[in-house]
Amino acid sequence: MPEPNLNPEKNQSKKIVTVILVLLLIAASGAFIYKFIESSELAKQNQMTQEQLDQAYTDLDSMSNELDTRILKIAQLGGEIDTLLQIKTQLEEEKKALRKRSDRQIKDLHGKVQGYKELLLAQDVEIERLKVLNDSLMVENTELKVEANTLNESIKDLNQSKAKLEEKVATASKLKVEKVEILAISSSGKERTSPFKNRHIDHLKIDFEILENRVAPIEGKGILVKITGPDGNVIFDVASGSGTFVFEGRESFYTVKKDILFDRNSQSLTFLYNKGSDYDLGKYKLEVFTDDYKMGSASFIIK
Repeated sequence: MPEPNLNPEKNQSKKIVTVILVLLLIAASGAFIYKFIESSELAKQNQMTQEQLDQAYTDLDSMSNELDTRILKIAQLGGEIDTLLQIKTQLEEEKKALRKRSDRQIKDLHGKVQGYKELLLAQDVEIERLKVLNDSLMVENTELKVEANTLNESIKDLNQSKAKLEEKVATASKLKVEKVEILAISSSGKERTSPFKNRHIDHLKIDFEILENRVAPIEGKGILVKITGPDGNVIFDVASGSGTFVFEGRESFYTVKKDILFDRNSQSLTFLYNKGSDYDLGKYKLEVFTDDYKMGSASFIIK
């Protein structure tokens, strides 16, 4: 038989304390469960944030590589790349600072990644435009080269024709002599034709006619007579008016010279030469020169 409760107030207090303890335990358990759930959600959020960061970094790195490719292509095609280089530098800075960014900044970054994608698409359009432009310029350049080659050939033909014409004019403008006559004049004034004897020669008289030439310029001319003896030496005497001239790149002597004004009309000339000593026996060659070419020739004999 149970004992009667001698202290009902004390028992009531114990019940109240027990209830409070149970309530506190339940509250503590609820807080723990809430903290656990909150911690799990935060861990999931942190994991998601890291994945977003990694994905954003990967996207930025991919954009950087793609931008490098565009910059190289545009540079090779002669396009402007300064702005793209600045964007490239900014993109690299974004990559470095990526890990420090907040969720809001990550969202902004995703927006920038999309912007970079659009920029790359725009550069693809620019690359295609530059390719079309370069192809067009290449076609124009090829056409210009063909035209230039054709023009050069025409100029070459024209120069050749001009050179040939100048050569013909130069040849046609050369003066010629004819009717060359060499006489020996004795001390008594008697004239004899070749062959001569030394006793009949006081001095030589040389006559010839310069032919008319309507192409030759009107100008002063030095007419040179060169007499070469049987031994191959030029009859030469400075006191009698002899001198030197250049013919075919070599210096040579002339026997006698006369300066005239050629006016394109035929002109007769006479030269007198006194050797002052006997001539060697044999055949002599007489040549007439002006400028750097020969106008004509003849010969005579001393026996």
